[in-house]
Amino acid sequence: MKVEEEAAAAVLNRLRRAQGQLTGVIAMMEAGRDCRDVVTQLAAVSRALDRAGFKVVASGMRQCMSEEQSADSAPLTEQELEKLFLALA
Repeated sequence: MKVEEEAAAAVLNRLRRAQGQLTGVIAMMEAGRDCRDVVTQLAAVSRALDRAGFKVVASGMRQCMSEEQSADSAPLTEQELEKLFLALA
């Protein structure tokens, strides 16, 4: 399964945002910031990563439903999609 171009762009934007947030968390830790602030930012990073993962899985589900599989990749089974989805839970 390959991620659609439009979905890939959205996922990359989310991942870049999460990367920036994580860099901020590291700086906060190094500066000795309050644990509440650090945890709040870590939660934001976690949500951004989760959303990126869900977007990838949703893209795969859409491809499977529309049967737009290329010749070099086999369609994902329902069980494989479920496993990917649950890996994010």
